[in-house]
Amino acid sequence: MKKVLRNTLLLFTAGLACLQGSALAEVADRVVAVVGSEVIFQSDIENRALMARLQYPGLANDKGLSRSILDGIIDQKILLAKAKIDSVAIDPNSLDTMVNDRFKQISSSFTSKTEMESRLGKSSFSIRDNIREELRNQQLIDTLRKKKSAGITITYDEAMAFYNTNRGQLPEIPEEVSVSQIIKYPGVPAESRAQSLATIQEIRKDLLAGADFATLAMQYSQDPGSAKSGGDLGFVRKGQLIQSFETAAFALKEGGISDIVETRYGFHLIQMLSKEDHAVHVRHILIGLDRSKGDFSMAIQQFKTLHADLVSGKETFAEMAKTYSDDSASAPIGGTILMSGSSKKTFPPSRLFPQFQQIIASLKKSGDISQPQQINPPQREPFYGIFRLNERVAAHRLDPEKDYAVLEEMALDDKSRQLFNQWVQQLRKEVYVRLSDI
Repeated sequence: MKKVLRNTLLLFTAGLACLQGSALAEVADRVVAVVGSEVIFQSDIENRALMARLQYPGLANDKGLSRSILDGIIDQKILLAKAKIDSVAIDPNSLDTMVNDRFKQISSSFTSKTEMESRLGKSSFSIRDNIREELRNQQLIDTLRKKKSAGITITYDEAMAFYNTNRGQLPEIPEEVSVSQIIKYPGVPAESRAQSLATIQEIRKDLLAGADFATLAMQYSQDPGSAKSGGDLGFVRKGQLIQSFETAAFALKEGGISDIVETRYGFHLIQMLSKEDHAVHVRHILIGLDRSKGDFSMAIQQFKTLHADLVSGKETFAEMAKTYSDDSASAPIGGTILMSGSSKKTFPPSRLFPQFQQIIASLKKSGDISQPQQINPPQREPFYGIFRLNERVAAHRLDPEKDYAVLEEMALDDKSRQLFNQWVQQLRKEVYVRLSDI
């Protein structure tokens, strides 16, 4: 556990260490390392060690903590130098949003601006500037890490070798369920659909005339998850996006902007930022479809008949899902819900929103079918749905055959981490590093 904590120190303390006030003002500062042309001071180490011990009391007597933190800072500086050489870019609009959010979070912990500046020993301008520098560095390193891991794959033999090496340390698999669904969205009035289409067409005209994509995304996009960051979706692997969106995205060249793409969420415009064989870094603008004036009456009547036919055994759930469900992802495979970005058919119920969790909990045995009802997902349009419990798997220790998809993901993450660390160690040989005792 102590090793795990050490490995995450830089991530959790880097953004906070810059905000330390006078707690360590008496430390006699000195240079403890030189990385290229940059220096690392004793105060850098002490600030981060203090934050680490405050967050993780178990590290209070860890004699190797300072050296672990120093190694982390050295790796960070090497990676930032590499990001600069490779011209790794980040979205300035996204960065601005993150800085504002972080500054608000920090300032909300104090009763006034004066108290904040006094407690942290810095002006508001300096605090915001420190936050920007740390978040920018984190984004650059995260982008570099995702690019390096985008094309990595794992074989069966590698996954089993990972299992045999780590079987005693692997976590228990929580309870999982397999669920199928038949869902219906309210119809979109023709006038509403035409209005959304006209809006996205005008935005595309602005883009073709030279307008900034991120600025328009922040102004117009109706995707609550990405609008504030200029529509940035980050690096996304194949299989993690709706098919029509993914096809359009992978067809773009770097810097290219798509034609209008329609999904069940509405109309999209996509911009390609960078591209790998199996992943893309894109941003998008979404103009949704207003279903608020849609009518559920037809779905309600249809679902009453469907439910009766399903419970009586007159019809099979899979065939009815293929025929009637509005979900383009699950309908072709008989309504089976897959874990996002994979072919895995089971998932922990805890990943579902509360209303959905309650419905699944009410289905006691395989084959049970829920009553038709309106579903109201957070930040998404409501729909009518019928759900079938295909299987409920109790919590258990990982079985390398039955739980291979989980094992494969763990092994892939471990391989990606090891290859990235090896790459960082190789970079260390290419950069001048001089250490002093700490």
